[in-house]
Amino acid sequence: MQGRPLATITYRRAWRHARRQALTDAEYRSPLAGTPYALRHTCVSTRLNAGVSETLVARWAGHSVAVLKKIYAKCLVGEEERAKRQIEEALTRGREDPEGR
Repeated sequence: MQGRPLATITYRRAWRHARRQALTDAEYRSPLAGTPYALRHTCVSTRLNAGVSETLVARWAGHSVAVLKKIYAKCLVGEEERAKRQIEEALTRGREDPEGR
């Protein structure tokens, strides 16, 4: 077996075992991290939801920004509220220091 690819069933079993160990019962029953490839989607979605720039996330994922937006736009949670908060913070900073200091 040395040097040959693992059989699909082997890594699927290992993945199920890892999910069982790492997730709650409800999470395990959900599609969360259902496949190892899902980790890529989770990583990209998490970065976008954390507010990392689309350009940077796309580069890290090996995507164009257009592809990133097409695939992951539905994954953004709370984007509008975060944008409103950022605008309010910027306006507040401007009122606190009208000279820009």
